[in-house]
Amino acid sequence: MGRGRQKAKATKQARDIKYYSPNTDYSALERELTGPSSRVKSHFPDDPPEPDYSAYEDKYAEDDDDEVDTRRIG
Repeated sequence: MGRGRQKAKATKQARDIKYYSPNTDYSALERELTGPSSRVKSHFPDDPPEPDYSAYEDKYAEDDDDEVDTRRIG
């Protein structure tokens, strides 16, 4: 196959992929994204439930972008 035919075939395949639109099952997507409850049940019934720390998540979130890597390479 010559270069022109090869390029035309590749272009056709790329266009087919770009404009391919499968039917989306939104209910299955919602089930996958919500999943089971976010709190994990303890395997040991005598353990007290874990406190909810979600209120502190933003306040104490680690920001890796601000840290400087002090290791030397080489």
